[in-house]
Amino acid sequence: MTPGLLDTRNLLRRNLVFGRLDATELAAVEREMAPMSVPGGQLLFARGEPADALYVLKSGSLGAFRTPESGGVPQLVSLVAGGETIGAFGLLTRQPRAFDLRALRDSELLRLPREGFDALVRQHPGAILGAAQLALERLVEENAHPPRVVPRTFAILPFDRHVGVRDRAEQLRTALSAYGECLLLDAAAGKGRDSGWFAEREHEVRFVLYLDEGEDPLWRELCRRQADALLLVVNAGRHAEAWPDRVALDSHAAWERPRYLLLLHPETGILPGAARRWQGAFTRALQPHHVRAGRRDRDLARLARLLTRNSTGLVFSGGGARGFAAIGMVRALREAGIAIDAVGGTSIGAIIGAGVALEWDDEEMYRAYRHAFVDGRPLADRTVPLVALSRGRRTVRLLQEAFGDVDIEDMPLAYFCIVSNLSTGHADVRRDGRLWYWLRASSAIPGILPPVLHHGQVHVDGAVINNLPTDVMRDSGLGRIIACDISADDALRTHLEECFLPPAWRVGLQSLKGIRPGLLPILLRAGMVNTEVASVRRRELADTLLAPEVGDIGLLEWEAFERAIAAGYRHTRRVLEAAPAPGGSGSPTMGA
Repeated sequence: MTPGLLDTRNLLRRNLVFGRLDATELAAVEREMAPMSVPGGQLLFARGEPADALYVLKSGSLGAFRTPESGGVPQLVSLVAGGETIGAFGLLTRQPRAFDLRALRDSELLRLPREGFDALVRQHPGAILGAAQLALERLVEENAHPPRVVPRTFAILPFDRHVGVRDRAEQLRTALSAYGECLLLDAAAGKGRDSGWFAEREHEVRFVLYLDEGEDPLWRELCRRQADALLLVVNAGRHAEAWPDRVALDSHAAWERPRYLLLLHPETGILPGAARRWQGAFTRALQPHHVRAGRRDRDLARLARLLTRNSTGLVFSGGGARGFAAIGMVRALREAGIAIDAVGGTSIGAIIGAGVALEWDDEEMYRAYRHAFVDGRPLADRTVPLVALSRGRRTVRLLQEAFGDVDIEDMPLAYFCIVSNLSTGHADVRRDGRLWYWLRASSAIPGILPPVLHHGQVHVDGAVINNLPTDVMRDSGLGRIIACDISADDALRTHLEECFLPPAWRVGLQSLKGIRPGLLPILLRAGMVNTEVASVRRRELADTLLAPEVGDIGLLEWEAFERAIAAGYRHTRRVLEAAPAPGGSGSPTMGA
């Protein structure tokens, strides 16, 4: 046994499966257990293999992975922390492994083979099977309510020793302590310690921050090995270079773990272009997280919520002028003290969400969107309808006035917008690039606004394929999702029976009387009808669904600006009052 490592008997006493056994029974289990070491990145077992043993994790971290049915990269579905048991279900049911299990970092385990388990069942049937039954009951509960994947150990890795990380690490430790006791370990504290000592520290607290300050390569390597997640820190104003130990970061073991790019900005705020430059220092793009000197506490509190899966993502649907309701929803959420950590949206929802991600206050949002949509009349530049009913130039100018030259990756909050790619037939998720440009694409209603032609592909309104991207936000790993859905039922009805148009005077008269649907409603409805079934499923992914009654507002009724805001505000207040939640982190949990 590694010196100082938590001894087997005490580990089993804390274990869910074996913790209720008496001293004699525990001693019998201990005799059957065999210690083993698994280096970071190594596969312990693969999906479909026979269940030939159960394991108790002494130190380190294991990840359970499943490959999506559609194929692609295996996804991390759960983390196994020290003291937990893996494989009891397979031994009892004799079913093959249901997932791949891989060591995320160097790990020490105890292995109980099937033969040893069967021997224990024969010697102590009631105790062993009763304990295993408890484990199965917990497994069933977790399958019904899957646990969040929450890393427990984090390595703070600066680009080099010139990046000042000590103060930020202390502040992050304070922020993490809101969700459980957090210990900060630096090179001085860890000098001369063995793996057992680090394992004991991780057993004692909820979170551990391993702080490297760029002085000791061996300590930096240890921090990287010990961490469930890696925090890569750079000075945003510095010239971007290749990451110094990129080979180690590109190893299979490192890539199985979440990685976060932290950019430290000066008092003046986010430095434009820094995120894009530093993302190029890595072989795979990383989501940037901005830490501003003037808003350090707020930005690190947001990071702590993200790391502990206590963050809140806000998703906005498309829906034309009804999207103004989202302005009222945001105001009500802010009044309730709910901190928003990430934003995504489609069409008008992407445009409103951009203001949230830029941290505009309520007055800024009201003023900017009223100017752009009510006063600006974005669809007023009509043209001969060869491609669309409007030129799109007026919309471009208004978006440029509202958002300037901001890039998506430079926004304070993580942000994405959905664009329908007609060339590929898929929804594109835009997390980088010029903000106004991709907002123009996300809101390009087919037939009303011209499509955006980019790199040989044709892009139109995101609502054509995904009008409520809660699935995209869920895959971002946030703790909870609030969905603002303003896509009311717009089923077109008529009592007419015909297959060709009558004279123009009759068409005009019927349209005025509401008998015949007009060109704009037909185009709008045609662009969104295919997403309705999928949107029902996507609503179910939200922890809280906000769906105000806005069906009486036309999709292009920009003059209903005030009425839509008021409807969104009233509805959100009612939802919050009906499902009160405790504060604490500033992001209370609400019932759907």
